[in-house]
Amino acid sequence: MHLFIHHSDSISDVKVRIQTICNGFCITRQKLDYGVTGGSVLHLLLKKLYDPLLVSLITTSSQVFYFHVDLRKNVGYLKKRISKEGNKGFLDVDDQEIFFRGEKLDDNRVLGGICKDGNSVIHLLLKKTVKDFLLEPLLLNPAVRLPQVIEDMFDRTVDGLNNGNPPVRTDEGTGGTYLMQDSTGLNYVSVFKPMDEEPMAVNNPLQLPVSSDGQGLKRGTRVGEGAIREVAAYLLDHPKNGSKSQVMGFAGVPPTAMVRSFHKVYNNPKGVDSCCTKDAKVGSLQMFMKNRKGKDGKTVLIPIDHGYCLPENFEDCTFEWLYWPQAKVPFSEDILNYVNSLDAEQDIALLRLNGWDVPEAVSRTLRISTMLLKKGVERNLTPYQIGSMMCRETVNKDSAIEEIVRGAHNSVLPASNEATFLEAVSVEAGNRIEITVIYKAI
Repeated sequence: MHLFIHHSDSISDVKVRIQTICNGFCITRQKLDYGVTGGSVLHLLLKKLYDPLLVSLITTSSQVFYFHVDLRKNVGYLKKRISKEGNKGFLDVDDQEIFFRGEKLDDNRVLGGICKDGNSVIHLLLKKTVKDFLLEPLLLNPAVRLPQVIEDMFDRTVDGLNNGNPPVRTDEGTGGTYLMQDSTGLNYVSVFKPMDEEPMAVNNPLQLPVSSDGQGLKRGTRVGEGAIREVAAYLLDHPKNGSKSQVMGFAGVPPTAMVRSFHKVYNNPKGVDSCCTKDAKVGSLQMFMKNRKGKDGKTVLIPIDHGYCLPENFEDCTFEWLYWPQAKVPFSEDILNYVNSLDAEQDIALLRLNGWDVPEAVSRTLRISTMLLKKGVERNLTPYQIGSMMCRETVNKDSAIEEIVRGAHNSVLPASNEATFLEAVSVEAGNRIEITVIYKAI
């Protein structure tokens, strides 16, 4: 091809003339290579950088848009191009469905292979994907990245929902608990617990009375905070090596995260719109764990249901394991080393890093509990002896830990700071533990 160019023409002028003469070589896709010295003749090389295809995109609202696309690209690439046209209000990639003559196109379908009649223009229909569910992580601190094990749990749960396998509400427990299925519908992947379906919450499926003062079913807890405590239990279950990259921590609390989710099977007495974001529920999503046996053939216990952990006070502490025979067995060396590694201040900082604005009363409970545990193992007390100090013998009789806290309050000035108060608690706790040791020796 020969072009007669005036000496005053710019490169842009040349590209415009090429586009005019040669169909498909638009300005933005041209590359002109040249080498110029004084008095030399200008030689231009025109490279055809792509095979052009004009895509005519029609939406369900009868709007028409055009895209110039390399016919060697696939439908997935076109979706990304569409999503970038934010000023036109286009959908995100995951919300798009593209059709050609009634056929839904897979993301891997090559655009040049869609139309077989040789046309350089194809007409496609863009529809919004209609989903009857929503499931997304709720990151209270965007700077914190979810562990890979939790991302995998999300993916498997979403696969199940995409395949039409709905959440299954279990009849166990006092709140709304939903078992989430995998893509086959044969296995459970995770467990979702919405905050608004907790015991005494507004949408509790068992229709328990709604709390009048915000107090939860257990004194010292608050309605709607169970999901946060479920996540806190997972975060504070530290692995032996200190890295949360492991699937399980020392105690084996299943991976747990905060989520937003919508599905029509959730309990919504007032009804909901079809997958409307405003109807999405916030709650905890925890990995579903099957019963299993360890290498020694013994049943492995999985610690779950931590919605009442970290209460604001010790008024309603109960431990199911307290009267098990194992509770009177001394701690193993592994457990002793783990307990000695605990640091309440670091744990509080970890919870705050993950977005929980830990109330001061909860922080105090964590500090005192950790203190009592560490002092107890230091004096070789058993889980039963330590646990008994935290639980009331009768409803109206304060536990040992409540008496310790009250004694500390009475021994410091009203204006004393937290450090002074905790030091007083340490003294009171040490004295009570020594009494326990003496009784143990008798």
